[in-house]
Amino acid sequence: MAPTRPPTASEMLADPGVLQALADAWKDSAVSDANNRHEEGGWIYIGLLTGAIVTRRAQAGTRSRLSLGHPPWLPDHVVVGTFHTHPNPAADGWETGPSSQDEKAADYTGVPWLIRAEDSDYSTGPDSRRGGLAGSPGYPP
Repeated sequence: MAPTRPPTASEMLADPGVLQALADAWKDSAVSDANNRHEEGGWIYIGLLTGAIVTRRAQAGTRSRLSLGHPPWLPDHVVVGTFHTHPNPAADGWETGPSSQDEKAADYTGVPWLIRAEDSDYSTGPDSRRGGLAGSPGYPP
């Protein structure tokens, strides 16, 4: 069934596919390897004809950065969020929640940014895609 609105951050954090994408990204982040841990993540889409939520992965990032600037185009889908990991431990002095960069990027892109860290899953930015489902299939204007 065609969706009438974009999902909220909390709805995406309850979606089995999004949770699996977060779990896979966390596993791939090499969190137990101090020399090789890095951010992983990608984009969250909703199908405009089906309402199905799907994810796509971005290229692996670095220790504290991941490029989510250019979501791939999926026919009949729009970007409704992003997801990524914060693999660096609080015990080493890292903040586990959204960084100021995450907050700025989420505000700029107009979609919720979901983050998995060692202590929780977080979100930052708007509660749902700015402007609803209309407009560009990528990030909303």
